[in-house]
Amino acid sequence: MGGERRAVVLLSGGLDSATVLAIARAEGREVFALSFRYGQRHAVELDCAARLAAAQGVRRHAVLDIDLRAFGGSALTDDIDVPHGADPGREGIPVTYVPARNTIFLSFALAWAEVLEAPEIWIGVNALDYSGYPDCRPEFIASFEQTARLATRVGVETGQGVKIQAPLMSLSKSVIIGRGLELGVDYADTSSCYDPGPDGRPCASCDSCQIRARGFAQAGVADPLLRRFGVERP
Repeated sequence: MGGERRAVVLLSGGLDSATVLAIARAEGREVFALSFRYGQRHAVELDCAARLAAAQGVRRHAVLDIDLRAFGGSALTDDIDVPHGADPGREGIPVTYVPARNTIFLSFALAWAEVLEAPEIWIGVNALDYSGYPDCRPEFIASFEQTARLATRVGVETGQGVKIQAPLMSLSKSVIIGRGLELGVDYADTSSCYDPGPDGRPCASCDSCQIRARGFAQAGVADPLLRRFGVERP
């Protein structure tokens, strides 16, 4: 691993984080992957994260437990129904938004990056084909990067804080998929569904499933996860 630049990569097990992981590895990073068991109803994604981390040969894959169900306030962490069949391009922040989730995740990643003396955190946020979450916007990433400079020892001592790498920010889902396929990502080992079955079978009708399906259709390739479960595209 000598000579590689260390990086903490937030790895949910979804399509975007799998692609970011592959990009980080392709760009020569020594990856420390970080996932969270936060009370999400779609925890099957953690099995995907483990497979992706193993396939990409990460240095270490840490899974932290945070009980965001104690707060609730989201269809992913509370007894609120996940919308099915809604238009993912509609206005407004959907009920699947988990309050402050990316702020919390990035804070943990920042703490680990400091310990590792890793100058980068990689995250798969996207502001083009996404559900409208406020913590997926470039303004948020820029703000958190500034916070990282102010709140860490390395930032105070050197003036150089931890860099937040968000390479998917302005890419369409189809372009993201194409990039991942070029890098050998097996998207059958990812989960995007907000309301999957116990075996990981995607519902094919929630926001995230619809965005994923549209991305694969625009990329002109079949989604291997749907093929695995024999699910019809919405």
